[in-house]
Amino acid sequence: MADAERSLTAFFIGDVALDDYYTAERWPGLADKAYIRENKSYVGGMIANAASVHAGLGGPTEFISLLNHSPLSRRLCDELNRVGVATTHMLHDADVPNSHNMIFLVGGEHVVLIGDTGEPPMVLPAPALEALRKPGYLYITTARAKRLRGDGLAGAELLADLRAHGRKLVFDLDVHGFQPVDLEYLEGADILIMNEIGFGLSFGTPDLAAINAWMREHGVRIVIRTLAASGAEAYDGTGMIKVPGYEVPVVDVTGAGDTFGGALVYAIGRSQDLQSAMEFAIAAASRAVTIEGPQGGVATAEVVEQFRKDHAASRRG
Repeated sequence: MADAERSLTAFFIGDVALDDYYTAERWPGLADKAYIRENKSYVGGMIANAASVHAGLGGPTEFISLLNHSPLSRRLCDELNRVGVATTHMLHDADVPNSHNMIFLVGGEHVVLIGDTGEPPMVLPAPALEALRKPGYLYITTARAKRLRGDGLAGAELLADLRAHGRKLVFDLDVHGFQPVDLEYLEGADILIMNEIGFGLSFGTPDLAAINAWMREHGVRIVIRTLAASGAEAYDGTGMIKVPGYEVPVVDVTGAGDTFGGALVYAIGRSQDLQSAMEFAIAAASRAVTIEGPQGGVATAEVVEQFRKDHAASRRG
């Protein structure tokens, strides 16, 4: 790939938050009690994590969210800048609550309590739109896409405008998948990423022919189902590629899916070979779960490649 193509900026639009970590022996039920131990605090948020991974690997990265003007917001931006994520086009609204989450590590899994910051419109000023109306990737969720406004356009109309200018859309659908009301936003998307739960809610049983037919109908190039430690599957409109995961000691699964997404955008932006990009992204995500913190997946490409070499014998397939 030409150097000019390698230098295209990927935009990530979504959440960023301060993640306060706690450890618990068990998760209590209603009217129950359990002891917790306070751990560290980290800058996290699903889309911010993916942006940080992309930047750490060496990809030019811009992040946009809607924050207030508090010291916490300044800290969030400073931490993103520290790992190479630009926040030039960050949006601000004094009435938006602080962005703050609580994450509980329990028995090898995690429970995330997310602070509600509301869903006000995200109005993109002219400089941000000018930057987005250039070739490159846009990594986003449907919830954020519905809030976008700019130049008299909103939601799906704005996304179509960005696609027409060469901006390829990557949707992180996570556990929620998509509903019929979301389809206008997903039309013409380059990549949809979701985990097993989100995939089940969206498609039901993974029928290869039905999924590929759906992709062709809606102009979607790639659909990916992540399978946690078992790796991931990618549908490309004609068939399916399955890439196994790694057997590694799990410390914290928070941010593993975000690491996969950020690493995939980085890898596929440098090589259109889907198999190779999947291999790289799965290695990055597998490494991430061995480290505590939502940004445990932030690493250089050399570190991820070394992980692949060191753990080649621990592949599941």
